[in-house]
Amino acid sequence: MFHNQRPADLAGFVKNEMMNDLNLEDHLKRIEQLLVANKEILTLEEACEYTGISRSYMYKLICAGKIPHSKPMRKTIYFDKKQLNSWLLGNPKP
Repeated sequence: MFHNQRPADLAGFVKNEMMNDLNLEDHLKRIEQLLVANKEILTLEEACEYTGISRSYMYKLICAGKIPHSKPMRKTIYFDKKQLNSWLLGNPKP
């Protein structure tokens, strides 16, 4: 298939394939965001993505007891999205 194509044609083909891959990645990321938006309980990673807080700062907040979370099995950390939203909006400015 590629034997009869000129280098310019091949470069265009490769560029188009790369763009398709990027579009696919964008679509997958959007689907993941929609799925997280519909969840009531979030994992640490999902909570970080949802709030925009870095993982290291989230751990600092957890250790300081400044953010509502649950650690039912003493291992995995979970967040109730309603509590997380309340915490995020805890100090509204007029």
